[in-house]
Amino acid sequence: MNRLIATWMLFALLAAPAFGQQDVEQQKIAYLIDAVANLKDATFIRNGIAYDAAHAADHMRLKLRYYGSRVKTAKDFIIYCATGSSMSGIKYSIRFHDGHSIDSATFLRGKLTEYELRTGSDTR
Repeated sequence: MNRLIATWMLFALLAAPAFGQQDVEQQKIAYLIDAVANLKDATFIRNGIAYDAAHAADHMRLKLRYYGSRVKTAKDFIIYCATGSSMSGIKYSIRFHDGHSIDSATFLRGKLTEYELRTGSDTR
């Protein structure tokens, strides 16, 4: 009996950092989606069609569900869910009210860096 308890305790100690890291990555992903959802006066361009920020965030959530366990980190999220169309291969971009555009991957990598600096959660 003691051996079984010791085995479970060892498993819990070894697994805890991995589960904790998954929570941190999920928080980062949620932050990135919120960063898109909360863009004011910006348009998300997907396959040449303009969408509002709420629609763009919903699309990223849909892709996140689709890719499921393949998305383990916020960086995976950017690659699989927020860079471009898996169907057409066309990159996503964000056009701001002043007319300048940036590809969504660059925008989200910048937001991720800001988040990691602010929270001290950089996992490089």
